[in-house]
Amino acid sequence: LRLGGSLCGSCPCGVKRVEADMAGKVDLSVCGRVCLLGEHSDWAGGYRRTHAKILPGRCIVTGTDQTLEATAWEHPNKLILTTTRDNGEVVGPWECDFRDEELLRVAKGGGFWSYAAGVAYQVKTYYPVNGLVVENHTTTLPMKKGLSSSAAYCVLIARAFSKVYDLRMPPRAEMEMAYLGEILTPSRCGRMDQCCAFGRVPTLMFFDGDLLQTEKIDPPKEPIFLVIVDLCAAKDTMEILSCLNKAYPVASNEIEEGVQKLLGEVNEKIVKEAAEVISQGDAKRLGELMTYAQEQFDKFAIPACPSQLTAPKLHATLTHPSIQPLVWGGKGVGSQGDGCAQFVARSEEAQQELLRVCRDELQLNPLSLSIGKKHCVKTCVIPCAGESPLLFPCCQVTPPALFPIVNQDGRPKPAATPLVERQTAS
Repeated sequence: LRLGGSLCGSCPCGVKRVEADMAGKVDLSVCGRVCLLGEHSDWAGGYRRTHAKILPGRCIVTGTDQTLEATAWEHPNKLILTTTRDNGEVVGPWECDFRDEELLRVAKGGGFWSYAAGVAYQVKTYYPVNGLVVENHTTTLPMKKGLSSSAAYCVLIARAFSKVYDLRMPPRAEMEMAYLGEILTPSRCGRMDQCCAFGRVPTLMFFDGDLLQTEKIDPPKEPIFLVIVDLCAAKDTMEILSCLNKAYPVASNEIEEGVQKLLGEVNEKIVKEAAEVISQGDAKRLGELMTYAQEQFDKFAIPACPSQLTAPKLHATLTHPSIQPLVWGGKGVGSQGDGCAQFVARSEEAQQELLRVCRDELQLNPLSLSIGKKHCVKTCVIPCAGESPLLFPCCQVTPPALFPIVNQDGRPKPAATPLVERQTAS
């Protein structure tokens, strides 16, 4: 993009020609996601495409405090990737030709780079783009811990294409490209995983057959403090999914009827109330709902897959005496089993103590998470009118707030835009 000449004819105000490279470097950040309530209802709701009597699925998800940070820029004909794992190990650079058949081959072949190749293939299918270089230089999001690190990476690649090539994808479009890209790989994911595109905003998601709807939940005025705990054990997610899917689309026995009830009417009631208590900032009630949700899950789901969902380490952690005084409640995470647990802490101080207990006493790997902000800007003033002597006589034609400036992405924006963006983010 090139802006030539002055803004008002032969203006002596010193405004020079600005040349902005559309392929300039862009900085990116994508968080992980955690499903607070409603796990498994995404795929269960998908059965409504052929069986309308099944209730729609719904869940509440939110972004994590841990992220993937990257820098991206254009490349004429290759996809070049470098990543940093959560332990600091740098992997790459890896590259492949930016051709349909090559991207599809890598995606279907599996492996770490298949996710990016799958997303690149989908973006190339729908948008006129060239290659891309992505350097994932900082990673605080743990991998393979139920926080959708693979989905976050897919969203990162989709967002990189959007920002570098100015595709202006909204979050839903980023989610769609990330989802379509990930299902090209041998790894399968649900529709909820890509909601990390929304950031750290709690989001209510609905699954009605192929229809996906999202609704942002108003964040509470006072933050709710949570802790996600990696149980350092093992589970077989594919076995869990296989067992629970036997209940769909038509239940053939009492156990399968219980699974449909759990993921249908029971889940609907819990998620509806949870959305309200989150917006109200009622941490105590949210913890109680999580405990109740775990009780219902144990009642209806364990009989369907006892080998994985009996989960002795999960239940021992949820009821551990050192944890109980610090929390309002808790439950399993994701597909459940001995993977991760989540707790609602009674306060910020209790959250810190819970992190210590899990790390030092139980030898587990905890992560902190908060819903809502500790400090918010309630009022800000951004001057948008008036004249500037330094910009005279240009300011007679264009108000100072609308003067074009080139941001770090190499794109011109009105001068007031960065101020508005920063205040909105705060």
